[in-house]
Amino acid sequence: MKPLPKLRKRSKKALFELKPYLDDINDRVEQTGYIGHDPVQFMHAFTDKKDIEIAGFFAATMAWGRRDIVISKVDDLLKRMHYDPFNFIENYTQAEFNRFLNFKHRTFKPVDIHGMILSLQQIYRDYDDFEAFWKMCYESGSEQNRPFLALFHEEFFARSSDLSGRTRKHISNPEKGSTCKRLYMYLRWTIRKESPVDLGIWNFMNASELLVPFDVHVARQARRYGLIARRTNDWKTVNELTSTLALMNPKDPARYDYALFGLGALDHELPKRFLLNKV
Repeated sequence: MKPLPKLRKRSKKALFELKPYLDDINDRVEQTGYIGHDPVQFMHAFTDKKDIEIAGFFAATMAWGRRDIVISKVDDLLKRMHYDPFNFIENYTQAEFNRFLNFKHRTFKPVDIHGMILSLQQIYRDYDDFEAFWKMCYESGSEQNRPFLALFHEEFFARSSDLSGRTRKHISNPEKGSTCKRLYMYLRWTIRKESPVDLGIWNFMNASELLVPFDVHVARQARRYGLIARRTNDWKTVNELTSTLALMNPKDPARYDYALFGLGALDHELPKRFLLNKV
């Protein structure tokens, strides 16, 4: 089999020629009208911080597949929690498990909801809120020189009193090579400030530290326009892409997630002269 041609990478000069076009697409996509068509809407549906962060966490964790189906499934899940997620989790017992018996989204099953609710329940007993738990993982990751999302994976599941082994696959681990797309989408929602879409309710880390939520749409556009040179969709590649985007906006590289998503899924276009690779 003939090897694939090597991908060309855009030079720094060429990157800054592209920047105003990406900024323009970003500005057109990152608007309040985006909210109603995206799972982030469930964070906007609540006013209490704990409700917001729980609704967002489940919405991000289940953000797998077509957005309209994801939105329908997340709404179904929150309905089963009486649209009162923190109170439901705080008072959850085994007797409440029946509420989820016929729930399914892709490979997400009732047993997975059950195990994750028990983890969240214990976290809220041990910490002031979910952000405080994330802050602990972030600081531990720094101390251990490990990706803090790997610490999040370990610490989150360590707190469930009734956990199926299969549930662990629903939260990514960068030490397994994952891009951690859904976790970084959740962090984009919670960390980025002054956005019409992202709520910015957390402060434990800076937007400059966010990696880009990396899915197949983003990957394809990043390769087409020479933002990455690796063909594998993994942890190294998402770091390469974020480093490239940080050259254009060091304080907020994840902002360009909107532009790349717009190019890949919303039919926005760049001038053809910017195309570097056929993928």
